[in-house]
Amino acid sequence: MEHVLVAPDKFKGSLTAAEVARHVSAGLGVPTVELPVADGGDGTVDAVVACGFTRVFAEVTGPAGLPVQASYGWRDDGVPTAVVELAEASGLRRLPGGLEPLTATSYGTGELVADALRRGARRIVLGLGGSACTDGGAGMVQALGARLLDASGADLGFGGAALRSLERIDLTGFPDLSGIEVIVASDVDNPLLGPNGAAAVYGPQKGATPEDVALLDAALARFAAVATHTHGLVGAVEHDGTPRPMGVAGAPGAGAAGGVGFAALAFLGAEIRPGIEYLLDLLGFAEHVRGARLVVTGEGSLDEQSLRGKAPVGVAAAAATAGVPVVAVCGRRSLPDEDLRAAGIEAAYALTDIEPDPARCMAEAGPLLERLAARIAADRL
Repeated sequence: MEHVLVAPDKFKGSLTAAEVARHVSAGLGVPTVELPVADGGDGTVDAVVACGFTRVFAEVTGPAGLPVQASYGWRDDGVPTAVVELAEASGLRRLPGGLEPLTATSYGTGELVADALRRGARRIVLGLGGSACTDGGAGMVQALGARLLDASGADLGFGGAALRSLERIDLTGFPDLSGIEVIVASDVDNPLLGPNGAAAVYGPQKGATPEDVALLDAALARFAAVATHTHGLVGAVEHDGTPRPMGVAGAPGAGAAGGVGFAALAFLGAEIRPGIEYLLDLLGFAEHVRGARLVVTGEGSLDEQSLRGKAPVGVAAAAATAGVPVVAVCGRRSLPDEDLRAAGIEAAYALTDIEPDPARCMAEAGPLLERLAARIAADRL
């Protein structure tokens, strides 16, 4: 019998992607296949665990330097694969108090990567999103064994601001990553530096004042310059073979997660892939959509950001390849029908269509989703 593929992202602050999928399936009342998805940001580990990965726990250093209990996804289907979500270790939700734009660190993310390598990972999928730090990934590479040294030979402290004093990078203790595939799953195409860079675009979201932004941008430039000078990164090229301005720092995605994208490219030899596109491949979307008569996707808010590589649009594009129609569920939406159709989504069903009180939509999202799903069944099945 033909099935409905239910492939939503989370409803942030309300339901995980797996919970959304479960409630939609219950409301549809027809055979379904549940495939929770994510785009590399918050909820990525939850999504892959719901689809068969094992959750591995590790105590690591949080963005404020305090211990946190974090996890990553693990699967060995011939290629031992770890899905590491930066937000698990170094996300805004891991800050115990206020924002710390100058001192927050990605060290814990590096500890998760190191733990996965010790387990024998041959593929690391690094989901970037929800970061608390603007340290260029300095903390991540420190956790992996790099030493970032000032002019006196002392190790730098945590955070982006400390990079102003960087004089030398010692990779003596850094692991040999040859033969390790590192994929960055991210929908961000910002470079590391400048007006479209990590500090300028995302720093204010992490508490940075205009003065902090200028300081962090200069500190990240120092990090990039020392890395370029000492590790040959100046040779980075565009696809046509021409030198890329600023070397790796100018690469699309280098500015992801406060510049962790830069460190992944420069030190881990990573390849950056669109987050939702790569994760759909990893989760076997093409196999699950085969034979489906409808795909139901969604996320908490369908808005302009959704059109920039977020999960529902990625799901719609993948479903279009298989010739399967797509509808979306959401908490609220601000996109007109024509924008949705242009993105491959035939219709959107919002919680606010049946419950105008946003607080009740958040508190009662599960039962409301089941009512929406019943509407989808009546309209589409």
